[in-house]
This record gives sequence, C-alpha cells and structure tokens, in this order.
Amino acid sequence: MALLGAELLQQHADHVNALNVFPVPDGDTGTNMNLTMSSGVRELRSRPSEHIGKAAEALSKGLLMGARGNSGVILSQLFRGFSRSLHSLQEASATELAAALQHGVDLAYKAVVKPVEGTILTVAREAAKHAVQYARRGADAVDLMNEVHRKAHEALQRTPEQLPVLKQVGVVDSGGQGLVYIYEGFVRCLSASESGSYQELFYSPSEAALPEEVALPESTRGVKSMNEPGSAQGRLSTEAIEFLYDMEFFINRKYAGKTAPRFDESAFKRALGKDGDSILVIVEEDIIKVHVHSRKPGDVLTLSLPYGELTDLHILNMREQHRELLQEESSADAANLAAAELLSGQAINGLPPAPVFEKAPYGIIAVALGEGITELFLSSDVDTVLSGGQTMNPSTEDFVNAIEALSAHHIFLLPNNGNIILAAEQAAELSERNVTVIPSRTVPQGLAALLAFKEEDSAERNAEQMRLATEGVVSGQVTRAVRDTAIDGVDIQEGDYIGIKEKAIVVSQSELLPACQALLAIMLDGGGDLLTLLTGEEADAVVTEQLSAWIEEQYPDLELEVHDGGQPLYPYLFAVE
Repeated sequence: MALLGAELLQQHADHVNALNVFPVPDGDTGTNMNLTMSSGVRELRSRPSEHIGKAAEALSKGLLMGARGNSGVILSQLFRGFSRSLHSLQEASATELAAALQHGVDLAYKAVVKPVEGTILTVAREAAKHAVQYARRGADAVDLMNEVHRKAHEALQRTPEQLPVLKQVGVVDSGGQGLVYIYEGFVRCLSASESGSYQELFYSPSEAALPEEVALPESTRGVKSMNEPGSAQGRLSTEAIEFLYDMEFFINRKYAGKTAPRFDESAFKRALGKDGDSILVIVEEDIIKVHVHSRKPGDVLTLSLPYGELTDLHILNMREQHRELLQEESSADAANLAAAELLSGQAINGLPPAPVFEKAPYGIIAVALGEGITELFLSSDVDTVLSGGQTMNPSTEDFVNAIEALSAHHIFLLPNNGNIILAAEQAAELSERNVTVIPSRTVPQGLAALLAFKEEDSAERNAEQMRLATEGVVSGQVTRAVRDTAIDGVDIQEGDYIGIKEKAIVVSQSELLPACQALLAIMLDGGGDLLTLLTGEEADAVVTEQLSAWIEEQYPDLELEVHDGGQPLYPYLFAVE
C-alpha cells in the first residue's frame, strides 16, 4: 500500500505543486510530500516485514526523517500515529486500520500549532472519522479503504468552501489532494491483492503496470482540482508572503551538553510564533524536528541552539522562489502567446494581470444544521458554515479554528442558537482578530441578519443593523415532544407535535398540520409581511402543500417563501418579518 501510494503521489507531484496556495505560495507541496513519502518508502524497503506493526514503524521513521515542508511534516505525523496504533499487531482488521487512521489524525492535529480547516488535516480527519464508523458495519480492508478514499475525495472538494484563499483562486487544497493520491494507491494495491497480482508491485511498482484507475465521485461543489493553465501561485502577489523564510532543521539532543535546558515544547512553539507561521515541532526521543516560516531566521536559530546541535538545516527565501516561478510562467505565457499570434495571424493585446491576493474587508461564519440551510447561508455572503444546532453545538475551538482560517479584516459570527452564543463570544475573546458576535438565536434570525449586511458599510454600522434585524424576526419551530409534561399552561403528551415561539412552547397537537397552523396563527397575531418556511428531514410533502394553501387562504397579503432546509428533528422552521 505504501509503495503504490508513493508511486501515485510521485506521478502527480507536479499537479499537486500547481494547486498550492496555502499557507504561503512556496509552490512545492507536491515536491515536499513526494520527497517525504519517498524517504518513508526507502526505509520500508530496507526493513521489509510481514508484521504490519514493524512495517508501519519503518515507514514512520523514514517519513519523519525525510519530512519536508509543512505538508510533509503533517504527512509524517499522520503515519506516525498510524504506526503507533498498529505497533504490536502482526495483522490488522478493518476496525484496527480505521482506529490507526484516527490516531494519526489526532497526532497530526497536536503537532500543528494553529490547525486550519480546509487543508490536508481536514481531508484526513473526515476520512478517518468515516472509517471508524464504517468499520463497525463489519467491512473488510478493501471495502474500508475504498470508503476512506471516497470520503477523502469528498472532503477535498469541500476545501474551497472552508478556506477562502482556495475559493478565490479556484482550486482544492494541495496537501489534501496529495493525500487523496496516496489513498488511491492504497485502494489500487488492495484491489490488486484480491486478484493475487500485488506481489509484482511490491519491489518495483514503477516498472509494473498499475492496477486499473479508481473511479472518483463527482464533486459536490463543482470545484475542479485544477483546470486552468498555470499554477495557483500565479494568481497571488509576491508581497503577500509575510513570513518569507522557510526554515527546516533537526535539533540533535544527544550533543546538547550537560547544561542543556529542559525542552519545553509549548514554550518553544510560542516563541517561534512571535515572528513565525506554519509552525511544526516534532519530538522523537533525542531528535526534534522543526519547521517554521519566519520573518527572523536568526532569532529561530538562536532560540534553538541551546537545546542541541542543529543538523540538516535548510533556509529558503519564498519571495525569491515566487518571483522565479512567476518569471518562468511569464516566459511560458510569452511563448504560448507568440504561437497563438502565428496561428491566428492576429496580435493579442496581452494577458490580464494576475489578481493580487489580499484580505477581504469582511468574513462571515454561521452555524447551521441541514444541507438546505447550509446552502442558504453559503449563497448569502457566508464564507464558512459550521455544522451545529440544538443537539450538536460547535465548541469554542471550532469557532477559533474557523476564525483563523478566514482571510478577512473583520469577521462576524452568527451562532443561530441560544446555546451556542456563549461559545462564539468566548472564541471572539480568545482570537486576536477583529471579531463581532451577532447574537442570533435562531436560523431565521441569522438569515435576517445577513439581509441587513452591507459590504460598503463600516463594521460598527453593520453590527448595529444586523443586531436590529435579528430583533425584527419572530421565530417558530415545530418538533415532537419526548415526554409528558405541562409547561406554561400547555399540557403535552409524549409524541405530540409542539409549537415553539421563540423560547416558549405555545402549542401541543397530536397531528402535524394542526400544530403548524396553531403556531402560525399565534406568530402572525401581530401581523407580518413575509413568512419564510424551512422544511426539515421529517417534513411531509402533503402537509407542506396543505399548509401553504392554508397560509395563502388565511393571509392573502402575506408573502410566502418555502425552502428545503434539511434540518433534523424539526419538521418545520418559521420566520415572520
């Protein structure tokens, strides 16, 4: 699996390079991942074993020692955790493989100082989470890895929605794409093993015919991996590279001397973070692997020297790399342009300049549960939608990660649930960014706040208008009662449909349609111009049609909008404005 995964990655390294835009346009994600994986394969070839734990250990050691760049170090950590999980096993079941993938994700997240969603971490996490769940169904290794590969590809296609810079440039995450290629190699190897042809791949996969290519699902967002000519970096500005020195080295603790200070990993990372980014610090016995993008390389070396002897030191100026890359692309464009002129016989008046990558004035993060509601937010100026609601609240960390991932000067948070507001406010306090929480308690309030948002207004004016908009919405929802009770004079039986206006239960009915009608009568008692109806997973198409007809008959002057929300637990959500 490792050998064929490395082979697939090597074949597509240039494609992965062309996708790279994050965290800075150093343009070598594919190269770094390829060199990292190649190092792991070399170690594995030198110590082949039919003991899966020992084989994984050899791969992990090779990856760690050969890890290059941010993406390469993360890749090494994914398989370091994978190795640790399988350490004592001669063979591994699908369940154990899934657990090992999850352990790798856990370790990789710990290694990264500021994990950013929409990257290789996200792709690995979503694939591993799905693997753990899928393995419980009694799947074998081949089925499991097929599902891991499929889920990783789906997660990859969503990365532009999670990371604004990817959406701006129109590509998927480069590191995530590299990981998908590796997983594809795993699948193709396991598929070959079923037919008994995998032995010919083991010692020299590049000389053997690769198994049939794996069919990938269509993108759910329609985002292509990279269809346009040139690289993604050609659409970014050299001056946008803030931390321009890409540094990578080992600290050998064996030669630190008797007076060497105790290595405090957390303090060391904090110190690097003062003038650095993309920080990865890996501690393995007497070796410390360091990767950082820094403004002050001298300070990084001074900080590191007391802990041991520095080896395999690499320092690259990424602005210089970027200028060289742009020059190469410019030369290629000029050649293509000349050829086009010769073929057409007409002069072409130059190419449009590449857009400069800069922060957007505003970014918006919203919480939603249900595909339809998520789509409504994404189509209404929201940059990131966190999955969550009444029964699944995003954590403070979820908000912090989403804030850090947004490239914007000022960020608005729409929690859209009373239980989530506190976590959003805590995240805003923890973040060093300019963040404003709009205390929306319901999805309709959040949608109303978005309608009030104006890109041209100041942050203060937008905050004021968005808060006012939430106060002008009457929210209602219908769900089933889970137990017998009596609240505010309403007798409720388990299984009844209860209507909730804002926070208060005002209706209890045994049938869905009467419950909706009774709730809406109360909500519309004070008038209203617009009623928005969001249907959930448990909505009934017949009831929706009957309810719409009833609304048009009873309230002929009321404008009605019906959307498929897809939310669980609540068949209908209502908003009156």
